[in-house]
Amino acid sequence: MNQLVLTAKIAEISAQRFTPAGIPATDLTLEHESEQVEAGQLRKVKVSVKAVAIGPVAEVISKQTMGSEHRFTGFLASTRNAKGTLFHIQSFELN
Repeated sequence: MNQLVLTAKIAEISAQRFTPAGIPATDLTLEHESEQVEAGQLRKVKVSVKAVAIGPVAEVISKQTMGSEHRFTGFLASTRNAKGTLFHIQSFELN
């Protein structure tokens, strides 16, 4: 299974663009910060994730403000050049 659920803040958001097929797309950078238990120890975790929303989700997400926190759901895929990972957002809700 390839499903990611992440509560994060929008750190960067691009203007809505359109794919060659005319589908709306919005690129984002999400930032997450929390404390997690690992090996019985509390650990501070910070991560920055590149993400994209495509279709109707892109239209709605493009209207969100930087710094707003949401619960994002989607899947991970390689970037076009296969040199990284990209979070494809399928849905989100205000946290």
